[in-house]
Amino acid sequence: MNCGLLNAEKEPVPLKSVEVELEVRDHVATVVSTLNYENKEDKPLEAVFVFPLPGDAAVCHFSAKIGQTEIVAEVKEKQKAREEYDDALSSGQQAFLLEESDQSPDIFSLSVGSLRPGESASIRLEYVTELAVQADEGLRFCLPAVLNPRYQPRGSEDVCIQVTSVPASLVPYSLSFSARVSSPRPVSKVESNCPLDALQYLNTEQTQATVKLAAGHKFDRDVELLIYYKDAHQPTAVVEAGQASAKPGSLMGDPVVMLSLYPEFPQAVMSSVASCGEFVFLLDRSGSMDGSRIKSARETLLLLLKSLPMGCYFNIYSFGSCHENIFPKSVEYSQKTMEEALKKKIEEMGADLGGTEILEPLKHIYSQPCIPSQPRQLFVFTDGEVGNTKEVINLVRKNSGSHRCFSFGIGEGASSALINGLAKEGGGHAQFITDTDRMQPKVMQSLRFALQPAVMDISVKWDLPKGVSVTALSPPITALFQGQRSLVYAQLTGQSSEAAEGCVTVKYSLAGHPSQNQLHFSLKPAEDTGRLPVHRLAARTLIGSLEIEERESRGEQEEGVKKKVVELSVQSGVSSAFTAFIAVNKGDGEVLQGPLVVRNVPTPRMMACCMPMPQYRKSFSPVVQFSDAGMEDFHVLQSSRCSLDVSESCLPKQPPRDPLLQLVSLQKASGCWVLDPALAAALGKTTREVEKPKPASVNQEVWGTILALIWLHGFKMDAQEEWELLAMKAVSWLRAQNAPCVTECVEAGNALLGCNMQKDALGI
Repeated sequence: MNCGLLNAEKEPVPLKSVEVELEVRDHVATVVSTLNYENKEDKPLEAVFVFPLPGDAAVCHFSAKIGQTEIVAEVKEKQKAREEYDDALSSGQQAFLLEESDQSPDIFSLSVGSLRPGESASIRLEYVTELAVQADEGLRFCLPAVLNPRYQPRGSEDVCIQVTSVPASLVPYSLSFSARVSSPRPVSKVESNCPLDALQYLNTEQTQATVKLAAGHKFDRDVELLIYYKDAHQPTAVVEAGQASAKPGSLMGDPVVMLSLYPEFPQAVMSSVASCGEFVFLLDRSGSMDGSRIKSARETLLLLLKSLPMGCYFNIYSFGSCHENIFPKSVEYSQKTMEEALKKKIEEMGADLGGTEILEPLKHIYSQPCIPSQPRQLFVFTDGEVGNTKEVINLVRKNSGSHRCFSFGIGEGASSALINGLAKEGGGHAQFITDTDRMQPKVMQSLRFALQPAVMDISVKWDLPKGVSVTALSPPITALFQGQRSLVYAQLTGQSSEAAEGCVTVKYSLAGHPSQNQLHFSLKPAEDTGRLPVHRLAARTLIGSLEIEERESRGEQEEGVKKKVVELSVQSGVSSAFTAFIAVNKGDGEVLQGPLVVRNVPTPRMMACCMPMPQYRKSFSPVVQFSDAGMEDFHVLQSSRCSLDVSESCLPKQPPRDPLLQLVSLQKASGCWVLDPALAAALGKTTREVEKPKPASVNQEVWGTILALIWLHGFKMDAQEEWELLAMKAVSWLRAQNAPCVTECVEAGNALLGCNMQKDALGI
């Protein structure tokens, strides 16, 4: 009978516990994970643990402790590291190997070799990563506790690492998690999708705080932290001193500066959103999108379509094992095309297309010629688990000159490498939406970005003291958005006094107007933490650029770039696609008795997926049936055809649970609302109640639109970011009507709805 820790297959599992310590300094996170193993079998074990990390993380330390002996791993060329690992095992030595997946930069495998019977080992893994800014200005940290098998496209080689996936209740190892947050600005709050102990401030200024995950956390979700600072959107520069032991003039030996830029665009330009563009929406309809995810995606498409400007073009694609598109090619946005998309197509969308073949629909979209004077904006919605991440990102990069790409990772386990990579290479913006989040606010923020004029001719100019030179480590900035952070890393070579200052100027053209933002900063290095997080992130950024260059080069040039990556990776101690961490305990070299048994450590499966799983989680095609309640938002659309002389029985029998979506669904493409029984119901009134106070000289569209605007401002200000764009469209429509008695209408509408909104507050 097997003993020890068991997985679902009754095999012993040597991983006992995972301890995670997070240190956040402003927007840079250092994560230290300790994995504790114990072999309770009577045979020597090799344990393989596969786990995700953020796609842009810089893994910078790996060590193992056996008893009182600690072995610190070295970074070596990947093939050499593998050979050294195999040689160590065959000679009876303990060895540990950590390497990045060849297919996706956010998947790592840890091999713990020759763990003797009864022996314990403690593995310490450290990485640094940048925290992304969310729609509500929070900084997002995610500890992926879920790794589902990645969907492998048909026809590709089976390169997926096979991992046992079990329900959370059966995962035989525990997690403890604590975080320390510090910033020049006060920490206003820390939120999480998991229960937390109370936030503890460490000083009276509230610039330092600690927080812990509450005891008893189950592995049924990623651990997500949202960190909020007061006055977060301030441009900053951090200068980090070089490593004393490194050679001056090298990346690790020189100071490195990290600039956080928050461009502020002229208000005159920002007040007029674009009225053109080709908006292409690409929606994941694979099996794992079933339930609340696909329903939320349909509601979000409704909001997006209502918020588009007249005169633009649009199309909607969906994909699974195959792909579909609503129109053969993008069509001009009008009441007719909007209704056709909503009524005939979106309401039928279910999570019923099987696997996740995202590459082919992208190829089809890029094969379509761009429409003159209509800049293409691509929105990609996916729960983001594919095995060919690098291939997908390469395709987006090759087509980056023809479009901007905005990506949305939906639900637990979405690949940060895929979601961030799509946006970064497509010059757009990435958002992550957990199953407890509302999708709409984040998507509408990205639509606002897409409607901003494209920033052109971006350049960065440095002004430094005499004797100090600068080497850019980041790729050129290709996209800037109002209020969104852009990071720039640079190496500073030469000597300067501690009191010296530098200046960086970002110049660009916005809607044909030249603009610039400037930041002055001190060259005095920040307090030394010993971890060199800025250097590590700068090295990872440069390594990423070189890896792209290697994929696009051939022959000797390809080998030359690969050699540069390996040299930089070894010098900085940061992992890459061509290197691995290797640690060997040379110890006594005693030959092990008996065969080495391989154990794959199971990873948790979300509770929603506790059904027996196929080899690839997303390759099954469940039959999806929609109840009337599931399509309620679109029934309202159909009822809006009724005229005023139709009885109240024409109204939907099951009004939507969400009154906001009910009202939004009734808006016309032009921006107006028509006074009819459906609108009356959405406002919580009868037809007679809304018709009676209408001034005689005002038509039904003007009256209906003013009532809708009053209701939005009066009852839904907490969701303003969701309806703001469609309200702007409604205001533009009203102004174009030159309607009489607008003030009288607002007063009458306030009286009807029980509000007290001023005309100016409505924007009319």
